[in-house]
Amino acid sequence: MSPGRGVEFFDGNVPISTGDDVQIFDTTLRDGEQSPRVSFSYEDKREIAAVLDEMGTDVIEAGFPVSSQAEFEAVRDIAEYTETTVAGLARIVDGDVQAALDAEVDMVHVFASTSDVQIDDSMRSTREAVKRRSVECVERVADAGVECMFSPMDATRTDPDYLVDVIEATTAAGADWINVPDTVGVCTPTRMGELVRFVREHTDVRIDVHCHDDFGLAGANTIAGFEAGANRAQVAVNGIGERAGNAAYEEVVMALESIYDVDTGIDTTRFAELSALVEAQSGVSVPRNKPVVGSNAFSHESGIHAAGVIENSETFEPGVMTPEMVGAEREFVLGKHTGAHSVRKRLTDRGFDPSDGQVREVTKRVKAVGSAGEIVTSAVLDRIAREVSVERRQRTEVRG
Repeated sequence: MSPGRGVEFFDGNVPISTGDDVQIFDTTLRDGEQSPRVSFSYEDKREIAAVLDEMGTDVIEAGFPVSSQAEFEAVRDIAEYTETTVAGLARIVDGDVQAALDAEVDMVHVFASTSDVQIDDSMRSTREAVKRRSVECVERVADAGVECMFSPMDATRTDPDYLVDVIEATTAAGADWINVPDTVGVCTPTRMGELVRFVREHTDVRIDVHCHDDFGLAGANTIAGFEAGANRAQVAVNGIGERAGNAAYEEVVMALESIYDVDTGIDTTRFAELSALVEAQSGVSVPRNKPVVGSNAFSHESGIHAAGVIENSETFEPGVMTPEMVGAEREFVLGKHTGAHSVRKRLTDRGFDPSDGQVREVTKRVKAVGSAGEIVTSAVLDRIAREVSVERRQRTEVRG
C-alpha cells in the first residue's frame, strides 16, 4: 500500500466492539467432516490439526468423541499433541459428556435443539426436558473443571422467550460460553446482529457464533455477529460442512484482518497451504472463484484490469489483502480478454524482448486462441512468440 494512503472504503466499516479480543474456533474436523461424502482418517485429522495449531487457531473442535473408538482416539491424541485449546462435541447425553471428558479435551461443546421443530421432530422431547438435561450436562462439565460451551441449536428459529430461558439456565449452571448457531442458514446479517445483542442481555459469559451458508450469508452473518459484540466465531477451512457448509475460516479471518484491522493472531500466510491440504483430504474441490484461496482470487485476464494491476496492484485488487498475505501468487492469465500490457509482461517474464509491433501481433493471436476456447498456457505463448519471430533477451555474462 502506498505510504500515507489508505484504501477509500476502509474507514467506513462499523468497528468491532471487542476490538482485537476475538477468537477463531475451527470446526473443520467436526462440522466440516459432516459434509456429505467426506470422511477424514486418523492421519488426516492429525495433519490438519497440526497446521491449524501452528497457525495460531484459538480452538480446534477435533470431533465427536462418543461416535466411535477411532474418533475418540483421534480427539484424544489431538488434545494431547497440540498446544491450542481442543474441543469435543457432546449431546445432552451422559455418555457423550463422559466420552469428551475421557478424551481429556480442554473444552466440551454441549449442544441441544431448542427450536420447536427440532425438539418435536428430531429429539422427540419437550422444552422442559431439553432445558433440564442441558443444565445437568453443563453442570457435569463444570464440576469436572473443564471449560464448557453450550449451544442452543437452531437458535435463529427458536422462540425468543424459550431461548432466554435456556441461556439463563445454562449460564447459571456454569457454561463459560454461549454459542449462537444459525443451524440451517436462514439468518441475515441484520438479524444476527440483533440476536447477538439480545443474547448479550441475558448472559454475562462470552458469546460465540456458528453460521451456515445455505443462502451464501454465513460469512456476512459471522462478521455481523462480531460487530454486535460476539467474541468468537466457528468456521471451517474452505467453508466445508453440513449441506452448503459453514463460514469459511480464510474468509472470516481475512475480513477481520484486512477490512476491520483486527489482529487475530492467525498466521494468514499459510492459508493457501491449509486450503490445499483440506481440499485434498476432503475431496471437496475449491472453486476457482473462491475468495482468498481460489485460483482466480488474485488472477487477472481483462486488459483494463491487468494493465491497472501491473501499474499498481491496488487499482483492481482490495489493496488491504495481497496474495503474499495468504501464501498465494498473483497471476496474469492470457485469453480472449487479454490486453497488450499483460502480454508484454508475460513475454518479458519468459525472457523475450518484443517490439511494440510484435506485442500487438502476439496479443491478436492470443485473443484468437482464447476466443476458440483454448487455454493459453506458457507453452502456447512461447509457440506464438516464435511464430511472430520475437527474440529472447541476450544474457549478460558476469565475469569474476
